Amino acid sequence: MEFFRIKKDIPFMRNALLFNVISALTFAAAIFFLFAKGLHLSIEFTGGTVMEVAYTKPADIEGIRKTVTGLGFADSQVQSFGTAQDVLIRLPAQKSASAAQISTKVIDVLKAQDASVSLKRVEFVGPQVGEELAHDGLTALAFVVIGIMIYLAFRFEWKFAVAAIIANLHDVIIILGFFAFFQWEFSLTVLAAVLAVLGYSVNESVVVFDRVREAFRDRRYGKLSTPEVLNHAITSTISRTVITHGSTQLMVLSMLLFGGPTLHYFALALTIGILFGIYSSVFVAAAVAMWLGVKREDLLKPVKPKDETDGAVV
Repeated sequence: MEFFRIKKDIPFMRNALLFNVISALTFAAAIFFLFAKGLHLSIEFTGGTVMEVAYTKPADIEGIRKTVTGLGFADSQVQSFGTAQDVLIRLPAQKSASAAQISTKVIDVLKAQDASVSLKRVEFVGPQVGEELAHDGLTALAFVVIGIMIYLAFRFEWKFAVAAIIANLHDVIIILGFFAFFQWEFSLTVLAAVLAVLGYSVNESVVVFDRVREAFRDRRYGKLSTPEVLNHAITSTISRTVITHGSTQLMVLSMLLFGGPTLHYFALALTIGILFGIYSSVFVAAAVAMWLGVKREDLLKPVKPKDETDGAVV
């Protein structure tokens, strides 16, 4: 399915060096902010108090959020839990107060607003749990990267695998750089979005590399150089990119605009990842493959020399 077809190949690789320099500078800036500012980790990573409260009628999540924030818990999380009457409240740890004192303070204020509210449970999440989650998250990210590299090395060729991993890590680091620079809260849902972007980005790279392989094997394009083959492959996938990324971005934007605070940073990470995923598939993955010297012979099976004794009569 295509919305449009571009008959003349767009010379993307003509400006590959310029865009790679821009990518390198953006990548370096993201790493700088990660080390200079660090990530603003959520309660799941730093520890805190988790409260589950129940109402006799559907809870006013926005009103509860404003109430909790007014108590001085700026980094709190308030969301529905199971039903519209159940609410989960996550509060950051405080050195001057225990989990019991914090929960008592919050539930007293909530009861003053609505006497029907009841406290179902209170749990304290220690920082050691946060360290374990951070370790497990980084481990999951590492295994995803290794798995993608092995898959691409078997499906295409090692140069494509290296190019795709560089492009995908480019997207991930830039997302983290945005969160570090603006000090947006980094939670488990954002980590899930980063892993989703990693898979989404590699899918786009695979589509482009598939077209590159087809062009290299097609005799009609036998006279084209490697940059020209890459231009042709990228140009021929533009219509698909507009359809898939456009429809996905519309869905993500709807979550960003109408999903509320619970989904805000999740959708924001996906938005950044999708936009940079399109860019990296063209100007990072394809360009790096070109710099690594990918050529037609890398994707063509070697022709087995014919044995002169074949067919000979003994």
